[in-house]
Amino acid sequence: MEVFTERLKELRKEKGLTLDQLEIATGLSRSAISDYENGKRTPSASVIITLARFFEVTTDYLLGESDF
Repeated sequence: MEVFTERLKELRKEKGLTLDQLEIATGLSRSAISDYENGKRTPSASVIITLARFFEVTTDYLLGESDF
């Protein structure tokens, strides 16, 4: 999940979003997002799909299975 944590943080920062803003946009809690970014929590499949749709990337990209 290390690639996931890095890519999630990178995508959020590229969009200039705070954790609070991402919480509002996705419906995921701020603490959960922080835990995902810090590798303290493993996201469910539905969370990965939600984040991929929001950032307009593939789930494979988020999981490190693809570079685009």
